[in-house]
Amino acid sequence: MKVKLLWLVAICFSLSAFGQQAKHTFKLGETNFLLDDKPFQIISGELHYPRVPKEAWRARMKMAKAMGLNTIGTYVFWNLHEPQKGKFDFSGNNNIAEFVKIAQQEGLWVILRPSPYVCAEWEFGGYPYWLQNEKGLVVRSTEKQYLDEYKKYIIEVGKQLAPLQINHGGNIIMVQVENEYGSYAADKNYLDINRKMFIEAGFDGLLYTCDPAADVKDGHLDGLLPALNGIDNPAKIKALVNENHKGKGPYFIAEWYPAWFDWWGTAHHTVPAEQYTNRLDSVLAAGISINMYMFHGGTTRGFMNGANYKDISPYEPQTSSYDYDAPLNEAGNVTEKFRAFRSVIEKHLPAGQSLPPIPAVKSSIAIAPFKLSSKVALFNTLPKAVKSTTPLTFEALGQDYGYVLYRTTIKGGKKGELQIKQLRDYALVFVNQKRVGVLDRRLNQNTLPLNLPEGDVQLDIFVENMGRINFGKYLLENKKGITEAVTFAGAEVKNWSMYSFPFSNIGNYNTKSASLKDAGNGPALQKGSFYISTVADTYLDMTDWGKGVVWVNGHNLGKYWAIGPQQTLYIPQEWLKKGKNDIAVLELIKPDQTILRAIDQPILNILKK
Repeated sequence: MKVKLLWLVAICFSLSAFGQQAKHTFKLGETNFLLDDKPFQIISGELHYPRVPKEAWRARMKMAKAMGLNTIGTYVFWNLHEPQKGKFDFSGNNNIAEFVKIAQQEGLWVILRPSPYVCAEWEFGGYPYWLQNEKGLVVRSTEKQYLDEYKKYIIEVGKQLAPLQINHGGNIIMVQVENEYGSYAADKNYLDINRKMFIEAGFDGLLYTCDPAADVKDGHLDGLLPALNGIDNPAKIKALVNENHKGKGPYFIAEWYPAWFDWWGTAHHTVPAEQYTNRLDSVLAAGISINMYMFHGGTTRGFMNGANYKDISPYEPQTSSYDYDAPLNEAGNVTEKFRAFRSVIEKHLPAGQSLPPIPAVKSSIAIAPFKLSSKVALFNTLPKAVKSTTPLTFEALGQDYGYVLYRTTIKGGKKGELQIKQLRDYALVFVNQKRVGVLDRRLNQNTLPLNLPEGDVQLDIFVENMGRINFGKYLLENKKGITEAVTFAGAEVKNWSMYSFPFSNIGNYNTKSASLKDAGNGPALQKGSFYISTVADTYLDMTDWGKGVVWVNGHNLGKYWAIGPQQTLYIPQEWLKKGKNDIAVLELIKPDQTILRAIDQPILNILKK
């Protein structure tokens, strides 16, 4: 009876979405969620709006319906919406209100996760870089400056999304307060401040917290539903929620992981569907609600990838592909996992009910090899320098992402060890514009032996921000670039000129007047075009390239790196056009490469030395 009610309500909701908005109620029962006072089981999947082109949001949601989902979950990303202090952006692919409205039109409820900290394998866990320029500001704390900035942000989010809550005629059924806070600290006063801010921002519906099982006691707040992450044993779920929620439910797995994410230099993560189908079946049979993380991962484009760092493991920057081995793959097509999970969900439908047909697989194309037509060495197109006795961080330069060239002149004619203290995160080192070495934070590298020629020597250190840490205590140590001193042969190197390359707009960099032969062995920006007669998805094959970033028709596709496991960059059909398409490639370590091609399938599982 419960499942039948669930689907009848979903059908009514879907119909009402296309006409006048129907008002509903959503609240906690003793053991179930109650939608319009009737038992409702959430079958949800995580889907992040910035990881999918806006033009494809609706298609991904139709796929969610076809797998049997009645709800989607999404974070809200502070660093997207306030990239610079006081400058808010909810336009284009950041238009989360439109994302939620499309979900309503497609008959889907939404679980909203708008806390400033998201983790999500996302740059700085969602925090904007500029918070680190506020002296004394401490994220995830009761420090006044942080709370002041947090409040300004959540109020702006509330203006966009609070009217879309179910109690106001919208489709947002629950709103999450903080995010896995118990894995970080246990300050209940801080959590209560979060709750009050949410209410002040207009989030006056059902609020909840979510934490891994071991951290629920620290991360939940009395009066709010404690949801669980990473556990799917029905008996343990019910016992843990009851223990922390006055002996009652309902029961919600806020993050159920049927797969995992990738980071550079480590094998592609896959988990067979059969390891999870019985577990999904048992959860649904027990009446427990669930949110799959991820239903569809998509792509972490631009410079938005995060990184992990723990005392027992090295720095681990995440790949641009967020395929996640999810039920819906990076391009939004069904996988065997999708079909397996759909079959499980279908088992729990009442007699006479059926799921929508699965939409057809999208076509994909290969693109024959083509040559880029212009190239410029970054060292030959320097922006205005910022000068300082000591090297400045990205943050001190007012730069969020990308690259910084640090340049100075030192006396040559001697040997010694170059040391960059607290390099973050990857550096190409040049002597008189010839590359002499690479330093990689992943490998705990911060020193390089040098044998300098006689006379004055130009020392260049080109540093890449490979992603701020998104989880754990090192959130508070996230500045980028050369964050401490540089020494050579034991003496501190001073008097630096710094050149910023944020690459926030590829149109700002001109290669037209440059020769294809003037790049030396330093970083080079190349541009060109390719032509297609059929518009479809495709995958740039970067196997023969080194390390860098690609833009197509102005869209930043993300990073590539020969070490893998990701070897291709996904180009969505929505960003291509029939005929001429423009492309730009920033290559750091193999600037002589000029040939590109695209293939019709991704390569996400090849590691190289």
